[in-house]
Amino acid sequence: MKILFISKNIFLAMEYCEQDLASLLDNMQAPFTESQVKCIMLQVLRGLRYLHHNFVVHRDLKVSNLLMTDKGCVKIADFGLARWFGVPLKPMTPHVVTLWYRAPELLLQAPTQTTSVDMWAAGCILGELLGHKPLLPGRSEIQQLELIVDLLGTPSDAIWPGFSELPALQNYSLKQQPYNNLKQRFPWLSAAACDPKLMPTFPQHRNIKGNKSSAPDPNTGAGDQTNNLPAISDLLGSIVKKRRVE
Repeated sequence: MKILFISKNIFLAMEYCEQDLASLLDNMQAPFTESQVKCIMLQVLRGLRYLHHNFVVHRDLKVSNLLMTDKGCVKIADFGLARWFGVPLKPMTPHVVTLWYRAPELLLQAPTQTTSVDMWAAGCILGELLGHKPLLPGRSEIQQLELIVDLLGTPSDAIWPGFSELPALQNYSLKQQPYNNLKQRFPWLSAAACDPKLMPTFPQHRNIKGNKSSAPDPNTGAGDQTNNLPAISDLLGSIVKKRRVE
């Protein structure tokens, strides 16, 4: 990567990526396999881990902002809405993240944002890759909330402390729906593939905590196996070749 300073502007010149995941999904005839989704999502989550360990929240994660090289390497792009965060958390504008990937705390006007908004978007991307279509394609903020409730159930103060005090709920009530319907949404997947910890959920349950003693240093890249991933031509075969011809 090269950093260029031109007329008081900063430009980042990065390596060329042949496609983004949105265009790749548009040109696929069948959904990704579970192993292909795992290969992609491991890279996305490693990228998010690096950002969050360095106190950066992306705030606009979606399939069109995930680029892929012909070697199968996924790159997180478009940091126009990214922000530094710290402790204590400072208020940020809630009107970020494309609607389909927007976390419920943003829709309900929570005063602060954490890395969990990126984790929600990552869960939506995971569902989109598995289902070959957007997981929560709302046309308005109200419909987006309804789709979230239909899929995950209605949150409460018991599972989301402070939920009833969110600003948007002072003038609006969510419908009551007590069931998590993730397994019904993806009936063909194995139990491991539909692990609720990796799908969108409410913020108190969203950030996954690994074993710190065995976790690799995100700054050194130690233990990172992304360099050993298969080439995209091996992973996705004729899909990429067809797109290049077109």
